Amino acid sequence: MSSEVARITFAPGQALTSQFPALMAILIQSTAPHTFSMNDTDASRNALRGTTIMEKLASIGIERGRMIDIRNLDAIGCDYGIGIYLFFEKKLATSRTLADVQVEYRDVPEFERPYVRVDRFLRFTKENDPSFAHTIEEFPLMIEIVAVGEMHDPTTGSPAPFVTGLMPFLDEFDVDIDLVEQSQGRPL
Repeated sequence: MSSEVARITFAPGQALTSQFPALMAILIQSTAPHTFSMNDTDASRNALRGTTIMEKLASIGIERGRMIDIRNLDAIGCDYGIGIYLFFEKKLATSRTLADVQVEYRDVPEFERPYVRVDRFLRFTKENDPSFAHTIEEFPLMIEIVAVGEMHDPTTGSPAPFVTGLMPFLDEFDVDIDLVEQSQGRPL
């Protein structure tokens, strides 16, 4: 039997028992030793509170109009099996569906598109700028959530959850304001 480690991401102030009550009940009631492993992101996502993908992601702080650190978005995408897409053009991000944009740019090379998956963006940036990881520690890159939803995945035939976010523009950076606090309850 292989040994696996589950990485679990929580919103600030969120308790383990509120996130995984069924798991906690099983572990607490059991007298036999257990090895717990979770490599199934569907199970992680299904354990979130709520019935729709919007409700489930809202339970961990991912809502339209919120500002979220890009590193947290990457971890959430990995932990919960959610496609997180960054847009570089506000009009495109707010006026078109992700599916429409993907169809329109399907023949354009990945890093020439006006959008990119967050994991690919971070990998590319870190490979091309070794100081990037240190820079976002000092100045977190806050992404504005534009949309949360599901779209048909042709490879599995089932709905695939996604989040789209808007990258900030250089002229929008203000190191003296708390973007997370500013985004609380602010619609896009």
